[in-house]
Amino acid sequence: MFNKILIANRGEIACRIARSARAMGIRSVAVYSDADRRALHVDTCDEAIHIGGSAPGDSYLLADNIIAAALKTGAEAIHPGFGFLSENADFAERCAASNLVFIGPGAQAIRSMGSKSAARQIMQAAGVPVLPGYDGDEQAQDVLLEQARQVGFPLLIKAVAGGGGKGLRSVERESEFDAALQAVKRESMGAFADDAVLLERFLPTARHIEIQVFADTHGNVVHLFERDCSLQRRHQKVIEEAPAPGIDNGLREDMAAAAVLCAKATDYVGAGTVEFLLAPDNTFYFMEMNTRLQVEHPVTEMITGQDLVAWQFKVAAGEALPLEQSSLAIKGHAIEARIYAENPESNFLPSTGRLDYLQTPQTSANIRIDTGVRQEDEISAYYDPMIAKLICYGDDRAQALARLKMALNQYRLIGPKSNINFLHRLCTHPAVLAGGATTRFIDSSLNELIAVDPLMDENALISAVVFLLQKQAQLIQEQQRDTTDPNSPWAASDYWRVSEFQAQRLNLQYEHNEIELAIYTHNNGWNIKIQDNTFRVEILASEGSESSLLINDLRYESVVLQSANTLRVLLGNVPHKFTLLDKGTVSENLHRQKDQIVSPMPGKIISCTARAGLHVKKGETLMVLEAMKMEHALQAPHAGEISEVYFSLGEQVNEGETLFVFKE
Repeated sequence: MFNKILIANRGEIACRIARSARAMGIRSVAVYSDADRRALHVDTCDEAIHIGGSAPGDSYLLADNIIAAALKTGAEAIHPGFGFLSENADFAERCAASNLVFIGPGAQAIRSMGSKSAARQIMQAAGVPVLPGYDGDEQAQDVLLEQARQVGFPLLIKAVAGGGGKGLRSVERESEFDAALQAVKRESMGAFADDAVLLERFLPTARHIEIQVFADTHGNVVHLFERDCSLQRRHQKVIEEAPAPGIDNGLREDMAAAAVLCAKATDYVGAGTVEFLLAPDNTFYFMEMNTRLQVEHPVTEMITGQDLVAWQFKVAAGEALPLEQSSLAIKGHAIEARIYAENPESNFLPSTGRLDYLQTPQTSANIRIDTGVRQEDEISAYYDPMIAKLICYGDDRAQALARLKMALNQYRLIGPKSNINFLHRLCTHPAVLAGGATTRFIDSSLNELIAVDPLMDENALISAVVFLLQKQAQLIQEQQRDTTDPNSPWAASDYWRVSEFQAQRLNLQYEHNEIELAIYTHNNGWNIKIQDNTFRVEILASEGSESSLLINDLRYESVVLQSANTLRVLLGNVPHKFTLLDKGTVSENLHRQKDQIVSPMPGKIISCTARAGLHVKKGETLMVLEAMKMEHALQAPHAGEISEVYFSLGEQVNEGETLFVFKE
């Protein structure tokens, strides 16, 4: 077994691998970029070494730097994690040439499965069912269009070198084909330096089922059952579970046998994932094979009781698989939800910023959290915006879902926007509770899943006010300490006036609405009047930013953070933001002016047709931004003439920056 390994990845991936290494007595080396100097994975590993700049292309994707780091620290092997160089055949060969063990499959298997067209051809030859499609070398646009007509619409355009949801578009009708093709080619060239594509029939009501396989150098191949990954958005998985609901043993055995056949057809070694599309009539089709461990592998670990990273170490060290197929069995049910820094209410745009407050559920044998961040860490625009993977286990699916719901309710986050409440709505939706949702469920149900109550929660507003009152009380106490006469009325803290007790008034803004509050003190707290409603408020407990309040005899837990005049409130796990206004101030109109287009996220401009003097139609795409694995097209909000353009192709922009303006 290895004495020391280097982990060529970051974040929760590196933390998770380091955990298994430590349990096996293997020392781990972290690599880090400029942006990750203080990252959790750097502290989690036994050693750490700097490998370059913040952008992945300047650090985590530089094979030379990573191999040099492994040799310098005395590592015997490199675990690539999942993502970055994990499916890079050249990197695997470079490791071997440097006498370093690559903890993954051989280069030939990576190459054969890395090309989706080659993988289709290998599977067809092995007798594994594939979807009707086109995987030829001819890539001229007119040829691809003619092939698309033969495949039939709807269809998928897939980058031959794609993965992770990039380089993939569904096309409903022929009129959409050319634009989708160009988008896939552009995305694929940028991500994989290869713009070749293949075409496949699209199954709009299919489920996404994948089988975990494992093989060793002694000729043994096993499967560790299936996962259902159908709950996805833009081909990115959101919630995964194992085993798949509604799959009987006969279908499970057929799909598993096909997956094992895939591994044998490529002389596979190590962990791999064979992905299938399952049609409503229970026919299944090979989609792709990922030559690495998957993000969702924890659900398989939970139902089998196995540590798959430990299996990887053993196989890479030349050992036989720890168990034979007959010794593997499914026990219970596990569900994983991916918690991201993104804004579901704004088309899931990635969100960046500091995790100013982070409180997670208590972990146990039934609740697992894989994360690479902690409170006060920064979610940057350089990397995937994942905050954590929340994995919940139960004796059956209903119990696992109930625990997931409870754990999501216990997540507390102030900082970047997150998808926590979206996940809660998703896992409690009747269709999800019933099981068997298809890959199109989220996209077709977005109006239900991202619906937010436009009404302000008055209890959140009261929490913000109580926070301000506590700060005010602290200030008064400091003033009292400086008063020479403690009996002076000027030392009183009850807003005493010569003739009466006076109401204190505050003006706050929520969204675009200004709210005036009247506050009256009483012995144990306050009466707070909002419009025509009066709330009786007491503090049950308070420490720092956290408070337990009694509001009209009901208990509420809140967290409040203040920055200048902005108050961010968590009531339970629902975020609110208020602005403290000076009395008499007229609220500023915060709506974006219609003649300005601002960047909705930090990102890089990868396409720009906007220029001064250009006349455009409403809905015309003027600029495309890319950040955190996604593209976002900016379209003209109305017809008109562009008067100024402030950025150009290839430039990096920040959220909120004005990109271009229209003439009035």
